[in-house]
Parts: sequence; C-alpha cells; structure tokens
Amino acid sequence: MPSSRERILHLLKTKGPMTAAALARRLGMSAVAARQHLDPLEAERLVAYDERPKGVGRPAREWRLTEKAAALFPDSHGELAVAMLGSMREAFGESGLARLVALRTKAQVRAYRERVSPRAPLHRKVAALAAIRREEGYMAEWSRDGKGFLLVENHCPICAAARTCQGLCAGEIDLFRKVLDARVERKEHILAGARRCTYRIFPGA
Repeated sequence: MPSSRERILHLLKTKGPMTAAALARRLGMSAVAARQHLDPLEAERLVAYDERPKGVGRPAREWRLTEKAAALFPDSHGELAVAMLGSMREAFGESGLARLVALRTKAQVRAYRERVSPRAPLHRKVAALAAIRREEGYMAEWSRDGKGFLLVENHCPICAAARTCQGLCAGEIDLFRKVLDARVERKEHILAGARRCTYRIFPGA
C-alpha cells in the first residue's frame, strides 16, 4: 500500500495545488497530520506553497509540486531520447525526422487498435485509451464532459523528447483521433506551461 508521503505526492500531481485541509480530507487524516507529512517534503524541496487570500484571517497555503518532484515520476529515459532525436535530425534533417514520427504514430495506431475495439461505443474507447496511457506512464484519467469526454494526462513521460521534437505531440493528437474515430481537441498542454495535458473528445471524426 502506498505510504502517506506517496499518496500526497500523487494527489498533488493528479489534482493540482491543494491546502493541507483538502489533502487531509482526501487521505482520511487530520490537517495537523497532513502538515506533518508536508514539512519533510518541503525540506526536500519536493513541495512548496503559495499563499491565497481567503477573506478574514491568515491566507490559505496551497501546496504544489516543485520541478524537482518531476524526477519522481516516469520519464521514459528522457536524456537518451533527446540525444537520439538530435542524432536523427542531424542525419536525416527535419523532413526525415517528421517521417520517423509519422511511422511511430502508425505503429502506435496499430498497437492501440488491438485493444480499442472500433465497434465499441465512444465512452468504452476513451476508457480503453486511458488505460493504455496509464500503463505507459501518463497517469491518465477520463470523465464525461457535456456531450463529449475529457481525457486528462497528469504526467508526460516523454516530456524531454517532446520539447526537442514538437511533432511527437502533434502525432499523439493524430493517434487519438484515429483510434477513437472522434474529434479531439487539446485544451491544456504541459509544454505550454500547463500542469497537465487535457483533451476534449466529441463524437464524429
């Protein structure tokens, strides 16, 4: 079973900044106990807080993960990927790199379609896609969103590579559209400074 420390880090990663009281409610402990777990995490520079005004009284402290904490989550060998992409760009140029990304996307489409039935209703497709992405380290979740669905990826295990090759992100949107046979729009993007990547999914290609 995950420790309280691990559960706090996971909550801040998947739910975003939270007060000690909010963390305590999620973890089934007192706010004092939550703060006792946060103190050593702060000392290790894995968490930090921002003070938010709350009307009367002292500002509320909202705890968040630091950049250092990102190293605790899967990164899919980021340094190696970046080096390889640099070598590919040097050897094949931008057009060659784009072709390699397209081939990767085609291979992913084939692999994903083995687990996402084209005959399934859209909500089952989204659920299956989220399960695949969780296995790959994206800490993915999904939910209904009005007439469509919301896919949330709380972590990007290929972030270093994606910063080097923006085509990887474009390839993923293409992947989702083909596997789901649906309209997909990215609403939040980690590379643009967001905490997570989110995608709105609607019926109809």
